[in-house]
Amino acid sequence: MDNIVIHKAATRGSANHGWLHSYHSFSFAGYYNAERIHFGALRVLNDDTVSGGMGFGTHPHDNMEIISIPLEGDLEHKDSMGNTTVIRNGDVQAMSAGTGIQHSEYNKNKNEQVKFLQIWIFPNKKNVTPRYDQVTLNIQDRHNRLQQVLSPNAEDEGVWIHQDAWFHLGNFEKDKTFEYQIKKAGNGVYAFILKGKFLMNGVEAATRDGIGISGVEKINFSSLSEDAEILLMEVPMQLS
Repeated sequence: MDNIVIHKAATRGSANHGWLHSYHSFSFAGYYNAERIHFGALRVLNDDTVSGGMGFGTHPHDNMEIISIPLEGDLEHKDSMGNTTVIRNGDVQAMSAGTGIQHSEYNKNKNEQVKFLQIWIFPNKKNVTPRYDQVTLNIQDRHNRLQQVLSPNAEDEGVWIHQDAWFHLGNFEKDKTFEYQIKKAGNGVYAFILKGKFLMNGVEAATRDGIGISGVEKINFSSLSEDAEILLMEVPMQLS
């Protein structure tokens, strides 16, 4: 029997720091909801908008897989491993914090905002050597199909992390149907609607809604609007 949790966009936690406007699908910083601590191994899903020239100063992380998916603008990243990079729409970034890293993230442009998703996944290995991974993907390859952007395997398309997780992005015309097959038994899928409307196993969701589905082997989708965009995050439901 499938289990479904629905997180409507308007029910997310919100923090407005002037330079940063962040929406939290799960408990984070000053937002706490006992029913929204995590979805399996998915711990954080923050929908961030950063003003021109502003950003997050150097701060530490450990024993977490951290994924950034830029949606708009140019985000500059620096870390204690010596990486200085800029990520933009089409790029996906992953860091294994492991034994500990420090990094900063800034909007590289003074006159444009940056929008990106920051996602934290509990790892299946602790105290690994910190690592950085970044890829640039062809956005056209997700037109009316799902494009894999993350997996547990370094040789697969997208970035990889220390967890049996798979992420896919898709952009669909109206009235397209597709199926997602769970890749590992016991995993669930958290779907985040970036734009438009979708129907998932009979449940409708719209822009910035999140729906978690577990206890199934596959999920059936239909796009209900033009230019409908979705992020699927398959993660283990039981933490090791």
